[in-house]
Amino acid sequence: MTEKELRKKAMALPLNPGVYIMKNKDKKIIYIGKAKALKNRVSSYFGSHSNHSLKVIRMVGNVDDFDYILCDTEFEALVLECSLIKQHMPKYNILLKDDKGYNYIKVTKGEFPRIKECYRMDDENAEYIGPFISNFSVKKAVEETLRIYKLPDCNKKFPRDYGKSRPCLNGFMGLCSSPCSGRISKEEYQQNVKDAVAFLKGGSAKAVKDMTEKMQQYSEELEFEKAAKLRDRIKAIKNLEEKQKVVSINVPEEDVFALVNSNKKACFDVIRFKNGRLTDSEHWLIDSVDNLPEARFELIERYYSMRDNIPSRIAVDGEIEEEELLREYLESKRGKRVEFIHPQKGEHLAIVNMCIKNANEHLAQQQGRLGKEMAALEELGKLLGLPKPPEYIESYDISHTFGADNVAGMVVFHNGRPMKKAYKRFSIKGFDGQNDVGSMNEVLTRRFKHYYEDDEDSTFKILPDLILLDGGEPQVNAVLPVIRAMELDVPVFGMVKDSKHRTRAIAFDGGEITINSHRAVFTLVSTIQEEVHRFAITYHHKKHRKSSFSSSLTKIEGIGEKKAKALLKEFKTISKIKEASVQELSSVKGINEKDAEKIREFYSNL
Repeated sequence: MTEKELRKKAMALPLNPGVYIMKNKDKKIIYIGKAKALKNRVSSYFGSHSNHSLKVIRMVGNVDDFDYILCDTEFEALVLECSLIKQHMPKYNILLKDDKGYNYIKVTKGEFPRIKECYRMDDENAEYIGPFISNFSVKKAVEETLRIYKLPDCNKKFPRDYGKSRPCLNGFMGLCSSPCSGRISKEEYQQNVKDAVAFLKGGSAKAVKDMTEKMQQYSEELEFEKAAKLRDRIKAIKNLEEKQKVVSINVPEEDVFALVNSNKKACFDVIRFKNGRLTDSEHWLIDSVDNLPEARFELIERYYSMRDNIPSRIAVDGEIEEEELLREYLESKRGKRVEFIHPQKGEHLAIVNMCIKNANEHLAQQQGRLGKEMAALEELGKLLGLPKPPEYIESYDISHTFGADNVAGMVVFHNGRPMKKAYKRFSIKGFDGQNDVGSMNEVLTRRFKHYYEDDEDSTFKILPDLILLDGGEPQVNAVLPVIRAMELDVPVFGMVKDSKHRTRAIAFDGGEITINSHRAVFTLVSTIQEEVHRFAITYHHKKHRKSSFSSSLTKIEGIGEKKAKALLKEFKTISKIKEASVQELSSVKGINEKDAEKIREFYSNL
């Protein structure tokens, strides 16, 4: 069907709740959605695309037909939508891959057993503890156990490597008993493994109780060295428990969700608490989302369609579209009350911020950059009131010498780092003399003409998430009319310096935002401002030198600006022009033999 035919079909739908099913020309389901009023929702896809995201436009471009199922209520439509999405996994729905399998703790056999995490029981000669659903808890349990009982986690093989090398850093720090250096006997090593397995099976409380009794026994028998080892082990367990309190909350159970968005990817992060302690952590990298509240609804609903245990309290890092409907759905699954909270202070806010930090780090690793850069962009976006972190930032600066040789530099920072292939230089053409505000207006006008007119492979076709101008409110006010006239939605701010030429604040249309107290933002903006200034002034110096050279050429009879530029383009420097023969000079387009002789005569007499 054509889009016109699809819209006609959509306009004939009833205003009832229901589920709509989009199909491509091969009759394959590519999107499933729910609606409070089917006619309004489905017809909105076909017609004007001015309010649609690129993802929706692509989806609609692949729709050849659609089906629908009427429901009595929106809640019933949500339940049906969840079931159908889980069944068909449509391409354009936000999907979470459920790769959650069973996890085990493996204890190998032999003279020097090893304790490690694994996904399968594939060794008949090993002992396994489990299964566990949470990979996070298994990994943490193994790490903690190896640390407490000072067991190796390296790739060395024992007894082959027993006593054959110096201890590694963990051995020097007292975190490993260093069988590689022969510091521990085979019998003592085996006893440590046996104690570690008992700790894993029985838990810390039982282990501490048993060790305390043994420690007292050793003390009474005057075996103080053995007693001291148990004392250190008990202390290690208690220190571990103290660290765990840092990531604990005063509620029996709670799940915490965060969604961090960027231009290309987003990260959905979940941390789970049970009995007040962190028990699990998961994350998914998905395509960038256009509507955060809507995406939170879909992601949380998808998450609990894969997980049976729904807690009584769910903390979220932002607004959820149709929160009451989602709460009703989760309560129907749980059979008990569910509460959404949006923390503003206290321990719950700290936990949400930890979840956001985790998501930032996962997203940073996926995009190959440091988490601190992602955090700086996130903080800058929030400080400026942007809908998402500004991944693609353009910055502009004007440079001249008392109004002569006016130029502008444009630098680009992508993901918090310079993207030098997108840097651009502009020579101001509209006027002579000192006018930074007018220059900025001209430069941005020319830049966005390129946006509309250039080929698709031009970096000018990338619309920035943020523009930072070197200057204050006057520069911002000079550029805003350009943005509005071209019907673009690009935020524009200025970078204000203090009397010592250090970044002081960010200017906008109506005031300034001080950034000194925001360390990450201050560092990022200062770096951008220094880079754009360096780039602009380097171009200005280059042009100024050429201008000086050009002015000496124009003193020669018959050589005007056009011929001077042609000579400089060919020979690059005045020195090479001085050394050129009449024949070489006259070979330049626009330079005749008479001009060449005049040039030779002029420089010969200097």
